[in-house]
Amino acid sequence: MCGIAGQYAPGLEAIDPASVTRQCDTIVHRGPDSQGSFVDRDFGFGMRRLSIIDLAGSDQPIFSDDGRHVIVFNGEIYNYRALRAELAALGHRFSTNGDTEVILAAWRQWAEMAWHRLDGMFAAAIWDRTSRRLTLARDHVGIKPLYYTWQDGRLAFGSELKTLLTLRHLRFDPDPRSVHDYFSFGHVRGPRSIYSQVAVLPPGHVLRLDAGGAPHVLEFWRPRYRSLDAPEAMDWIEEFRTAWLGAVRSQMVAADVDVGAFLSGGVDSSAVVAAMARQSDRPIRTFTIGFAERAYDESPYAEAVARHLGCVHRTHRVDPQKAWRVLPQIQRAYDEPFADPSAVPTWYLSELAASEVKVVLSGDGGDELFFGYKRHLTERRIGQLPAVVRRGMRGFAHLPPSSWSGLNRVMQRWQKTARSAGLPTGVTRFFSKTQITSPELRRRLFTGTLLDGRDLDGAVLALSAEYYPDPASVSADGLEQFAMADLQLNLPSAMLTKVDRASMAHSLEVRVPMLAQSIVSLALAMPADVKLRNGTGKYPVRAAVAPWLPDGILDRRKQGFQMPVGEWFRGDLDGFARELWRESGVAAAGYLNVAAVEATFEEHRTGRRDHGRLLYALSLFCLWWLGRNTY
Repeated sequence: MCGIAGQYAPGLEAIDPASVTRQCDTIVHRGPDSQGSFVDRDFGFGMRRLSIIDLAGSDQPIFSDDGRHVIVFNGEIYNYRALRAELAALGHRFSTNGDTEVILAAWRQWAEMAWHRLDGMFAAAIWDRTSRRLTLARDHVGIKPLYYTWQDGRLAFGSELKTLLTLRHLRFDPDPRSVHDYFSFGHVRGPRSIYSQVAVLPPGHVLRLDAGGAPHVLEFWRPRYRSLDAPEAMDWIEEFRTAWLGAVRSQMVAADVDVGAFLSGGVDSSAVVAAMARQSDRPIRTFTIGFAERAYDESPYAEAVARHLGCVHRTHRVDPQKAWRVLPQIQRAYDEPFADPSAVPTWYLSELAASEVKVVLSGDGGDELFFGYKRHLTERRIGQLPAVVRRGMRGFAHLPPSSWSGLNRVMQRWQKTARSAGLPTGVTRFFSKTQITSPELRRRLFTGTLLDGRDLDGAVLALSAEYYPDPASVSADGLEQFAMADLQLNLPSAMLTKVDRASMAHSLEVRVPMLAQSIVSLALAMPADVKLRNGTGKYPVRAAVAPWLPDGILDRRKQGFQMPVGEWFRGDLDGFARELWRESGVAAAGYLNVAAVEATFEEHRTGRRDHGRLLYALSLFCLWWLGRNTY
């Protein structure tokens, strides 16, 4: 596991080795164990290493045996031993025992087809010293990040945005479209970044840059549903169980350090730990964040699973009313504004685990692949309603707020569903349903600003057409359309970003066996009605691991990491947030209507409306604004 960074100015100027070192120094948290760099006239790259495999060797950059090609790589390849044996039989020689050298040999042997054969998470950069071609690649589903910018004939890239911000000759202007994305969805949607000049290499893509050319981005993999004529549900369950044990086993053994696990007591994390326990000759180290308030606390369920499986378990309890105090640290780690409140417990959880291990397994990805979110069940039910009924539901979205704050909170949830119900496809309903603010609220906030007019009627249709011009090519099933957008958009831009930044800020590697190639392939082949069966999401996952877990663990309502953001902004965080808003400079930046923001604070404080998610997003945006471009 590493952080990588580099620059290429084809034919223009020599790269200063010190500037590559400065890039890498910004991400020392991603790799505190060693560093390395390589400069070849107008090209240079480097890395910071967190040693997981081949601890004494495999420091990067790594060269091919003829010296022509050089690689730096962030991630882990779990099938590297099998690939190494295959490549050795083809005549390749190896001088290390790690996975980085295997990637380079695979690429030399199979060219772009090599990326298909890597089971793991990766962001890789390969330099050809003869042809002077740079190749960048990112893993299939976007577990590891890779940013790049192309300005004035120069390319710079890195694992985090901060690696680019060290290059003072480059421009970094906030992108109004990305700011709008952020206040709509709580994060910036890839391939955009918060800056107009910076992009994210999409999952399953490579970027090539030759001397005298411009960057060329190509897709090497895209998820596609291929629903097979079903075996019975029980056959799918058995197939999942076999694939699951194999995926977890491969991610456990591909390490020369102890491997622990995040354990919330939910379906996915419990499935991870149960599979680990069945294949380990010693107790699994597990980690949980608990809360003093029962409404937010899942730790009793995690502790029950840990006892049942004989784990060495640690729970750290956090006061949810004080947890907001880490927000400045969290926002600095993310480089872009990021408004998922579950980043707070993820931060604490990563800190806890990193105090004992270097690597943990996590259950991320199960909801997106096996239809585990409540919104998937809602989409299935809405999609089965007659169109005339769905259109009629939209009238509920425009009801005025009640004088009773408790009723208002319920109404706001139902209004989001009603707003999306009349839309024509699963994709359009996805974009409507996953918004953290309503179009009506955004129209108030953006009136007279740089973002004015972006929330007109039909905006959701235009947005969905940008990403999915032909939803029917995804699937004829609205639920599969909805879930594919979750997999391709929300998973890399929100869920995986949240976990990557929080964990790597603490020099902790998080592996996600749900996103192993075998599991992804199986999920994409599995019929929708097997994954979401009789109103139960992730049905094959639940059924496969139920014999391994305590009774009742899999039956409870999905909870996830909850934070009392609404209460925060009626308590101690209110004054802090108002001061941030007024002193950060955001009020004068032209993105938000000042009077509308002030009114939003008051509506929330008095209970007239629940604007907790918006005010949280505003606070993180203000923190980002204060710290932007400071690396």
